[in-house]
Amino acid sequence: MSPSVPLQEMIRAIRSAKTQCEERGVIQRECAAIRAQFRQSDNGGRSHNLAKLLYVHMLGYPAHFGQVRGFVRTTAIKSKYSSRLWPSLWAIQTQDVPAWSCLSFSIVCVCPSDLFHSNQYIQSLALCTLACMGSAEMCRDLAPEIERLLRASNSYVKKKAALCAVHIVRKVPDLGELFASAARSLLTEKNHGVLHGAVVLITQLCGQSPEALKRFRKAVPDLIQIMKSLIVSGYSPEHDVSGVSDPFLQVRILRLLRILGHNHEAASDTMNDLLAQVATNTDSTKTVGNAVLYETVLTILDIKSESGLRVLAVNILGRFLLNNDRNIRYIAMTSLQKIVGTDHNAVQRHRGTIVDCLKDQDASVKRRALDLSLALVSASNVRSMMKELLVFLSSCPPDLRSQTASGIFNAAESGGWDSISQRRQSLVQVACWCIGEYGDLLTGPCQEMDPAQVSENDVLDALETVLQSHMSSPATRGFALTATMKLSTRITDNVDRIRSVVSIYGSCIDVELQQRAVEYNALFKKYDHMRAAVLERMPVIEKTSGQSNGVPSGDSVKDNQPVKVMPGESLLPQPPADQVCDLLDLLGDSGENQQASLVGAVPAAALVSSTATTAGGDLLDLLGGLEPPPTTPVPVYEKDGVTLTISCDKQSDSDLTVTLTASNSTESDISSFMLQAAVPKSVQLHMKAPSGDLLPARGAAKVSQMVILNNPNKVTLKMRVRISYNRNGSPHTPLLRRQTVDDRAASRLLLGVFFHAAIV
Repeated sequence: MSPSVPLQEMIRAIRSAKTQCEERGVIQRECAAIRAQFRQSDNGGRSHNLAKLLYVHMLGYPAHFGQVRGFVRTTAIKSKYSSRLWPSLWAIQTQDVPAWSCLSFSIVCVCPSDLFHSNQYIQSLALCTLACMGSAEMCRDLAPEIERLLRASNSYVKKKAALCAVHIVRKVPDLGELFASAARSLLTEKNHGVLHGAVVLITQLCGQSPEALKRFRKAVPDLIQIMKSLIVSGYSPEHDVSGVSDPFLQVRILRLLRILGHNHEAASDTMNDLLAQVATNTDSTKTVGNAVLYETVLTILDIKSESGLRVLAVNILGRFLLNNDRNIRYIAMTSLQKIVGTDHNAVQRHRGTIVDCLKDQDASVKRRALDLSLALVSASNVRSMMKELLVFLSSCPPDLRSQTASGIFNAAESGGWDSISQRRQSLVQVACWCIGEYGDLLTGPCQEMDPAQVSENDVLDALETVLQSHMSSPATRGFALTATMKLSTRITDNVDRIRSVVSIYGSCIDVELQQRAVEYNALFKKYDHMRAAVLERMPVIEKTSGQSNGVPSGDSVKDNQPVKVMPGESLLPQPPADQVCDLLDLLGDSGENQQASLVGAVPAAALVSSTATTAGGDLLDLLGGLEPPPTTPVPVYEKDGVTLTISCDKQSDSDLTVTLTASNSTESDISSFMLQAAVPKSVQLHMKAPSGDLLPARGAAKVSQMVILNNPNKVTLKMRVRISYNRNGSPHTPLLRRQTVDDRAASRLLLGVFFHAAIV
């Protein structure tokens, strides 16, 4: 390619390239030719080459080698245009300091002479260059010349000078007073470009200086007159945009009025009529008109406007909510969110439209609609809003569920729904259960910006309020008492208080409540070492294919379904979900789902039978085709010094007594030793209290536990056991490797037990 080809030819050659490699080759050859021309003394084609480099830079290719040569000292207007446009568009600040210093020096030398040039276009080029890249030193030196050009007779130059003055004020705020008088005089101009530049300059001055703000409040009538002339003027092709006269100038004036009228009643009263006229006469069917209306609404809401005018502004935002453009709906809800606290009734009129936005597919619109819906909840509409929010909670995205649930709770609390009454017993019971399971989290660290401070005493006070209220039903008191007992393992400083509360209800007239209190007192006294395990937190329910929204359906009940506790029974400690599966999955053969009961060690005073449904696969055949049960102890597990033996005693055709005995042959004591067992659901399992939970060193004593199995249906008897213990203060997890099909027969005992150890 010849270096002298026009810019259009180079663009055509680049666009005709079929591959990126071919495009790079075209650009590299052209850049090489431009570098060669830069090294020549003849600068006649430099502006031509700068235009090419600008295009190359726009495509993302390196063109930094031309940055220093970009500013050309020439008298030709065409060359000046290219050389001034070059540093204005180039991100020269990111380049190396020497190159920037060299180019900056050239600008300082050339720009002042161009500012005094007789040609308005050369003057405007110098002003644009200074406005884009003038340093603080350059601004200080050239500020008097810019102020002089603001008073020139040429409107084209005054427009450029006003925008240059804005840059100078931003760079050097101290120079703002220099331009204040000239900026005020520019408001009398008829040229829209000059007016636009003047409004931008005044806005910048008012934002930086309280004195300038006070001074320019006197110009509010002039701004109102300019705005009225734009509204009532006829069609002007030069400034019309979709039927709106110069919307850019209107938006700028409205923003300036918002600044001048903020917290100033006199200025606000002066502009009330104008804002009402703009709000009612602007076409809202076009995006341009919506832009003007939106700025009008923001101005009305930010100044001390009349109440009727504020209602009009809210109604405009309500119309925005019906717009098909999601961006307009989003900014409408954002604005309504800011004013719902001060104009609640006006926003309340659009509640139905806001709630409908919860169904929007756009995530941002849906989040804004949720924030605004929660803010609109009041005592008069709490019931209807709760219905809408609960429907939304059932189908909302996962990232909004926490916010929705918290909002519903706060709304219920503020509406008095947490008070104890006959109609709200179920809600109080759910609250008590949640406090019992997760009450310790109320007093811990919170991720919210301004969390409420909750102490352990506050949590216990809430539960005691439920226990002592005459409105609480016996079932609700039972929930509250159980929650109080659970907190004894979750908090640290108020265990004695919990013990005293529980002991009081040991003589309660209600039999169910009395039984619970007696059992809990036994846990505090005789079985205190087991209290933490018995009252451990419920495992997390995992959603499976047979569930809809976390609710089991039909026979497709999978792993980790909550334990069902029969009347008069206690809930036993349960292992995590994965350990439950390991405990019950006894090397399945047929793949059929089996149901099993899972229990742990319990006090003698509380004979427990609890059931848990799980998918365990085909359980290990323990009795089929084998000899009678062993009456002498048979070792079934021996590892790390822990030995476990099993012996059976058949009481009748359906009853079998199993005795598990553990010993410790190591040099250190073992504490918190516990056994858990699982059998098919059709078999009833009763685990009696163990002889203890401490295994002394060197086999000094043993721990035994009796398990009674009742098999009325004469089904194939299967059983699995899990052990757990602490050694030297640390939990140990001795794990017996799963048997394969080949060695399964060798591992079968008459009551073949597959042991699995887990962390307590």
